[in-house]
Amino acid sequence: MGYYTGRVSEIRLEVGGQWEIRILCPGEAIPAPGQYLLASDSTDRTAILGTPIFISEEISQGFWASPLFPVPWGPGTSLDLEGPLGHGFNLPRNTQRLGMVATGEIISRLKPLMTSLADRQTGVTLFTDLKIPRLPEVVEVSPLATLKTALDWPDFLAVDVPLNHLGELRGLLGVGNEARSPCPAQVLITTPMPCSGMARCGACAVNTRKGWRLACEDGPVFELSSLLW
Repeated sequence: MGYYTGRVSEIRLEVGGQWEIRILCPGEAIPAPGQYLLASDSTDRTAILGTPIFISEEISQGFWASPLFPVPWGPGTSLDLEGPLGHGFNLPRNTQRLGMVATGEIISRLKPLMTSLADRQTGVTLFTDLKIPRLPEVVEVSPLATLKTALDWPDFLAVDVPLNHLGELRGLLGVGNEARSPCPAQVLITTPMPCSGMARCGACAVNTRKGWRLACEDGPVFELSSLLW
């Protein structure tokens, strides 16, 4: 973890009404897919807590960011950046068929995984009912209703799901009370992380097979098999 200075250079409105922010920063500050940075306006002395931001797309000298909640920043805003924080996705190197599931409000937090696989001989299918933003050409898109009948295809699943919708994965995956995924899977749990681990406030607590864990520190990406869902 480190402390860096960044600058907002551009904002854009993605499909579905999601604002994304182009941040110029040192390469060391760019989070891996699923990790996050804690960002705050360096000129706003009234701000107590920062905003968790996730990478949507890496660019020269920075990245496009997807904030966890709306922010008032505009082009030219100077940012204090802390991180990268948390645990991101860790796909097996031999992944040949990647399934992705987006059940929340946006797809952007999964986009860096798609980009990283674009130059490999890897099949990528996104299962979602959300409006589709710009995606790499290698990505196929299917509705969520088709997921349970397609689970013999992927050899790995990457999921983005709000914490309060975690239980809905049972129906999407077609599993019973045992809550076991048909294939290895990692889950990016999206939930407010107000203290980002500074106070261990417990607001982002996730129930796991080894007890309660904090999304801000132990996640936000978890092995699906480790969760009680």
